[in-house]
Amino acid sequence: MPRSRFISTVLPVLLLIVSMASIQSGASLAKSLFPLVGAEGVTAMRLIFAAIILLAILRPWRSSLKGKSLAPLIAYGVTLGGMNLMFYMALQTVPLGIAVALEFTGPLAVALYFSRKPIDFLWIGLAVFGLWLLLPIGDLGHGVDPKGAALALAAGVCWGLYIIFGQRAGNDLGAQGAALGVTIAAICVAPIGIAHAGSSLLDIGILPALLGVAVLSSALPYTLEMIALTRLPARTFGTLMSIEPAFGAISGLVFLGEQLTTHQWLAIGAIIAASVGTTLSSRPKAPLAAPAAD
Repeated sequence: MPRSRFISTVLPVLLLIVSMASIQSGASLAKSLFPLVGAEGVTAMRLIFAAIILLAILRPWRSSLKGKSLAPLIAYGVTLGGMNLMFYMALQTVPLGIAVALEFTGPLAVALYFSRKPIDFLWIGLAVFGLWLLLPIGDLGHGVDPKGAALALAAGVCWGLYIIFGQRAGNDLGAQGAALGVTIAAICVAPIGIAHAGSSLLDIGILPALLGVAVLSSALPYTLEMIALTRLPARTFGTLMSIEPAFGAISGLVFLGEQLTTHQWLAIGAIIAASVGTTLSSRPKAPLAAPAAD
């Protein structure tokens, strides 16, 4: 294959796959730290480290912040913080693959809202079927903690709002909006994490692992996804991102030993199929499923 063709077609896909693997590996590492500082503490330190890294790289103070940009920027940061916090809290009692699949219903709902074609009823049906298999309803849902499932769905709501507000903030501020949004998220979540974990967050022994969570879950995948997004068609990007719940399930199995039942794998597959179908049938201007900040 010619080098130019490899760079324009294969390389962006590989970068996106590495990005998704990095995000879910970071989530697995984060979950292993919960017994030491709790989900709240890990979330706070991840956002703090990620904010420092992005501020140093993007230097958002160089761009002018207009008054009309302030409200969507704040909303973007708050929803980003809420998404991270509730997702990590869900991981305390829900396997990683299931939590990612439940959270993925947020961007899926946004994409369906902006498409609204007759075929979307098929994707809605697949998503509902997947949720029916995952949620603690009847006999099939046994083993999935109701509180954890509710937190994962709430994280999905925040993810959907994050896409909407992030798009508005991005239109005004570009990449600098990401650094400012993560900083706002860190400011919102840090008091919660500090109140929960206290001085445990200052343990030198776990700081490298917390920094690793920030790099694997934020700095590295955000950079790779930005590169891939500039080289892939929007539809291709969205389709590839739709398989992220599978990466979450595999990561949970490999790194955390989380075994899923057959119907739970089926549910994850149904949600992935609904997301892929929605992406392929959506209008060109429909928002993409934004990178997960899990």
